[in-house]
Amino acid sequence: MADIKTVGAHLVESLETLGVRHVFGIPGVHNLELYRGLAASHIRHVAGRHEQGLGFMADGYARVSGRPGVCLTITGPGLTNIASAMAQAYGDSIPLVVISSENRRHEIGTGRGFLHELPNQQAIGALVSGRAFRVDTPEALGPVLTEVFSGASAQRPRPAYVEIPRDVLTESARGLPMVESPAWVAVHGAPADQVALAVEWLRAARSPLLLVGGGAVHASAAVRRLAEHLGAPVVMTVNARGVLPVGHPLAVSASPSLATIRELIASADLVLAVGTEMGPTDYDMYAVSDFPKPARLLRIDIDPVQMRRSVLPDLELLGDAGATLEAILAEELGEAMPDRGVAAARAAASGALLSLTPAMQREVAFLNVIRAHLPEAIVVGDSTQPVYAGNLYYESPRPGAWFNSSTGFGTLGYALPASTGAGLAAPDRPVVCLVGDGGIQFSLGELAVPRDVNAWSAIMVWNNQGYGEIRASMLAVDIEPEGVDVRPPDFEPIAKAYGYGYRCVDSLVALERVLSEFGARRQVMMIEVNAKAFE
Repeated sequence: MADIKTVGAHLVESLETLGVRHVFGIPGVHNLELYRGLAASHIRHVAGRHEQGLGFMADGYARVSGRPGVCLTITGPGLTNIASAMAQAYGDSIPLVVISSENRRHEIGTGRGFLHELPNQQAIGALVSGRAFRVDTPEALGPVLTEVFSGASAQRPRPAYVEIPRDVLTESARGLPMVESPAWVAVHGAPADQVALAVEWLRAARSPLLLVGGGAVHASAAVRRLAEHLGAPVVMTVNARGVLPVGHPLAVSASPSLATIRELIASADLVLAVGTEMGPTDYDMYAVSDFPKPARLLRIDIDPVQMRRSVLPDLELLGDAGATLEAILAEELGEAMPDRGVAAARAAASGALLSLTPAMQREVAFLNVIRAHLPEAIVVGDSTQPVYAGNLYYESPRPGAWFNSSTGFGTLGYALPASTGAGLAAPDRPVVCLVGDGGIQFSLGELAVPRDVNAWSAIMVWNNQGYGEIRASMLAVDIEPEGVDVRPPDFEPIAKAYGYGYRCVDSLVALERVLSEFGARRQVMMIEVNAKAFE
């Protein structure tokens, strides 16, 4: 076997040719062939402690790098363990590639009880991915990889699932062509007639406004140029924060779920929605009422199905956000009026902040201290109280510097592994993992990985002695709290067990001091926050 190039070894070479530089995996008996030649390649393997953690790491890596995050898993439980991470990536349109082994071809679907056997493994992968493939012959590998990696750039990003039976992995790859690199295809903007009508409507608008979502992150420069020409306020959803940076006069870094922001949108005579699915976890976060359709709505979206979900537009601009915006900007938009919407944007942003509860305002102040002391940081969150507050109002300094799992699919256990992946994609920037004492226990084993990769991470545990937000929700509907007083571990010895520095903070002054130390040390530090001090 050592002198025969197997399909597994050919896969590794193909991934390298496709520009993959990191893979996140856990080796097992069933997927050994996925590892043949990996150690000798230029791909860095990052070993997680649980497949769910692998998926979250790859998710964070993909968001920051802009490239697909690639995972290697085993048959059966490898897939079921990573399924939650795939579902989160699906909900947030993140390009994840999960490559799994499968039982031998003659064993699949027999129900005889082979190790790791599932009734239909590919069907499970298909449920949490945009595309699911089985490589049944060596010759099928190249076309599948080409479709997976080209689709990650030309279509709406979704997880892709690829399973390779064990007997296929060990077959000879002699004569198989290498996958061409790069396997990216050109992106296209909306058709010219749609662009022309959009330009006509934009020129006629008296109070235009932009709604931008995660699909606009890669087009932030074009969003800014259009907004400044039109003088249009820019309302950014959670995954779009920073498309206009903190302090920009047209930036509205507040949730469109808030009444003041809904009023701002309602006052516009034209709304251009860019790369946003307009879903309830952004637009109706607390299930108050369906998001009302603006007076005139234009939508730019790469997904024709999503284009007609949630809120039907008056004009569909089907295409890549960046290419479509550039096409609009290339046309004659009339006189530039950069100051037209500044007063409205500032009033709405100020009103949004004041509409938050006092506790949430203190949590926003907490986040602002982090930004002030670590302006280059990437803040990765889980479902925890300051993240909820930040999703309602947080001004990010740049795109991709604020993201979390409390919208969309809404998983717990995300922040710790995802922050590790983010740090691998941007090793020269500090990463802040903002996680609750309950949420971190979902993926506590992944604490080892920042040590393994020499991360520059602040693991910030918001400790309210249990599931504080769920307790409050129970009380709000007259349910006697049960199951929410989940006693957390002692985090100081846990930090020391992994060789991490440990600090505890109970005030903004203490936080400032610790963040200054963390910024200078460039090492992993666990920071336990006494949440009750900020109530």
